Amino acid sequence: MTILEEIALRQSLMFGGIFLGLGAAAVFALFFCFRGASRPKTVVKSIPMLALAAAGYANFANPFVIVALLLSAIGDIALARDGEKRFLLGLIAFAAAHLSYILYFTGVPYSEGGERLLAVPLAPAVGIICLALSTEYWLAPFTGGMKWPVRIYVILIAVMGVTALSLPLGRELALIGVFAFIASDTLLAIQLFRLAKNSSWQTPTSICLWVLYVSGQLGIFIGAGFARPLFQI
Repeated sequence: MTILEEIALRQSLMFGGIFLGLGAAAVFALFFCFRGASRPKTVVKSIPMLALAAAGYANFANPFVIVALLLSAIGDIALARDGEKRFLLGLIAFAAAHLSYILYFTGVPYSEGGERLLAVPLAPAVGIICLALSTEYWLAPFTGGMKWPVRIYVILIAVMGVTALSLPLGRELALIGVFAFIASDTLLAIQLFRLAKNSSWQTPTSICLWVLYVSGQLGIFIGAGFARPLFQI
């Protein structure tokens, strides 16, 4: 295989993985995300992040991003089933995914001279911190025995959001993806701990948080998963 043929193959695998992931995500949003646990639901839900991870691996995405996507797939599989143990496993998997993103984001922002750019925009950073602190009032009192795992998770996703604010110019799509990810987790927390099981808001919340979640992961992948963004906004 020539170098050009290998490049073409890797590009095909990458974009094929992206489109497979988006297709599976659309199927899940239309037919599964608002239904009860089932084996087909688990299988379909596992595909989007696994497909993105494979797409990244095929074209030399950053290892931290690939690991975060694989951990997210584990979290998706766990949360597709019912039960507190499944929920805790999903929480741990996503917390580890956020940690992987944090490690990556803290290594990305370098100036042309190789010097770290530590400036973080104050207003959005304060907004993220305030959102995290507010969970002590509207979320923590309703989490029962999961209070401390949820608190740790909130801290990790807030740190991920703040570290993403230091991403250099050209990676704005990744930052938008991080905010979408945070929004999806916020909706998930509301759905799990504040909404009644028979609430009429359950279905639209499930669809909205899934769309935000997949959009967020895709934004991070495209905007910051590689040495250069796949495209810029």
